[in-house]
Amino acid sequence: MGRLFWKFFLIFWLAQVVTSVGVGLAIWLERPPQGPGSGAFGGPPPPPPPGFGGPDWPPPPPHRLPPPMLPILAGSIVSLFFAALLAWYFARPIRTLRTAFESVAGGKLETRIGVSMGRRNDELDDLGKDFDHMAGRLEGLLDAQRRLLHDVSHELRSPLGRLQAAADLMRQQPERSAEFILRIERDTARMDMLVGELLTLARLDAGMAGRLDEDVDLRELVADIADNARFETDAKGCAIEVELNGPLVACGSQELLYRAIENVVRNALRHSPPGGCVAISAHAVGGRLRVTVADSGPGVFGADLAAIFDPFFRSGPGGSAAGYGLGLAITRRVVEAHGGKVSAVNRPGGGLLVMLELPLRGSAASRH
Repeated sequence: MGRLFWKFFLIFWLAQVVTSVGVGLAIWLERPPQGPGSGAFGGPPPPPPPGFGGPDWPPPPPHRLPPPMLPILAGSIVSLFFAALLAWYFARPIRTLRTAFESVAGGKLETRIGVSMGRRNDELDDLGKDFDHMAGRLEGLLDAQRRLLHDVSHELRSPLGRLQAAADLMRQQPERSAEFILRIERDTARMDMLVGELLTLARLDAGMAGRLDEDVDLRELVADIADNARFETDAKGCAIEVELNGPLVACGSQELLYRAIENVVRNALRHSPPGGCVAISAHAVGGRLRVTVADSGPGVFGADLAAIFDPFFRSGPGGSAAGYGLGLAITRRVVEAHGGKVSAVNRPGGGLLVMLELPLRGSAASRH
């Protein structure tokens, strides 16, 4: 039973106890004396008043309520008081929650109700905290989406402008067509990559991950990613170290797992300084496949570690990090679709370590 149940129980029980005591006292006070020796405290009855047996005896009864009505009235008043108190106690926070929901529905995502709920320490107080957490998450996601729309529009406007300028220059200077074609191809590839990331994230969010029953050899997959990374970072002089231990076969989609690990490696290369090192390792631990990617960059702000896998989030002052904030979000969606999890920690010596955990082939197959 929860705390809210026990509050209801104790208050109702207390109301009944107080009502019973009030009714009992009223009945006791209304009880008439009965027979000889029934005076107060068992003593003799009081002497008859003067004129006993005369025409004025017995004297007329005082004007008061009939005996059954006084206990009922007393119990009703007490019960009404406790019922009103109980109704107010539970109706006030519910009204507060309703008003807060209306505010959020109206676009006021900064609405919070934690302070107005007081120190209730029950399920309604927990509900208020959950509402504040929900509102904060919605506000953060919408702010991130606004930043994304701004960044995407800016990033698309720039290559589109260059494409238009290159087309105009090709008409004016046909002898430089080869140079302009290379620029057009580069800008087109950049736009294609951005649109592809958006479509991939949208499909994963919609649960359209496709078939996840392929046998994927992570040794070959990680080795291929490392070779491509070495080829792309020759000019930067960043070393790629790979450590692969034991058979590493997962059950899932090779294309999606390749994309997930590659996004982490590219992120590590982007933030590693020239001459730095990116260490990639993969091994089996306790029935799980663990892939780690560690870089030698500046790391991530401690407050951002839990959010770097959220869509549209970019770490850095004011979200100034490079990229669109979609690569690690895609990685998390892919890993979770395979029944795994992903996490990140700052390394003691500097840099960021990202760890992907996936089920082994046997445990993954049993999931499906």
